[in-house]
Amino acid sequence: MKFLSAPWRWDFIANCRKNTGCVFCEALAKDDRDAMICWRGEKFFVLLNKYPYSTGHLMIAPVTHLAAPDELAGNDLAEMWELTNRAMAILRNNFHPDGFNLGMNIGPAAGAGVKDHFHQHVVPRWQGDANFMALIGQTQVLSYDQEKVFHIIANAFHQ
Repeated sequence: MKFLSAPWRWDFIANCRKNTGCVFCEALAKDDRDAMICWRGEKFFVLLNKYPYSTGHLMIAPVTHLAAPDELAGNDLAEMWELTNRAMAILRNNFHPDGFNLGMNIGPAAGAGVKDHFHQHVVPRWQGDANFMALIGQTQVLSYDQEKVFHIIANAFHQ
């Protein structure tokens, strides 16, 4: 097995075991800019992933601390899907991705980093964004600054 280094995620991995609280509940208690919350809805909120897989990687989480979506009634999940569609439109209009990965990891066996507060990932993808350019071509692909990405997305949600 070969491994591809992703050093920008080290802070998340190193601090994962130290944090005993819920990152989503803690984010809700902070200022939107500090927590990178782009939108607060009635039952769900949208925030920028601080350790993204790609530029504009968003998460949509319920305001209530719940482990899985089946703990909510179907009509309560409508806001999550509306925000998912809105997030994809905002990302399409501002960053022009070639596609998206959407998904949830429910429970530790499924890879959930936050096992008791479910959330949906909206990950914009571009052709060739997961390649070996940095290793073989000795070229580092630089993306937008997280602060700039946050402002673009938060402003679009509030228009």
